[in-house]
Amino acid sequence: MLAKENGAKRAIILNVSVPSHCALMTDAADELAESLAGTEFADTHVPVINNVEVVPYENPDQIRDGLKRQLFSPVRWVGTVHYLIANGSDQIIECGPGKVLAGLAKRIDRSLATSCIDTPQSLQKILQLDD
Repeated sequence: MLAKENGAKRAIILNVSVPSHCALMTDAADELAESLAGTEFADTHVPVINNVEVVPYENPDQIRDGLKRQLFSPVRWVGTVHYLIANGSDQIIECGPGKVLAGLAKRIDRSLATSCIDTPQSLQKILQLDD
């Protein structure tokens, strides 16, 4: 592997279904942008952290643009998790199938509580945490 030949301690081939976060997704990002342009977004009550720049977005146009750019730009997940921690987060909740991001967050900082919402039952369990 080229990475190991250049000094990487560990390199693995990832089995992915789409080439996310690279230039191969530019056309898909343009299609997403068209779809998002026709989607109504409300102003947020909490900041939305963009994974490309690791900055909070607070208005719909910024969020639309950030979602588009995430498809073809490298994301800064480690920086995003550090930003969340620095701003008071102590729990990461992943929404959707799989637990990859929650697992990565736990590797970044073992003190984080992590959860996943992937079924109606897991959503109910998370909602009960606030009670």
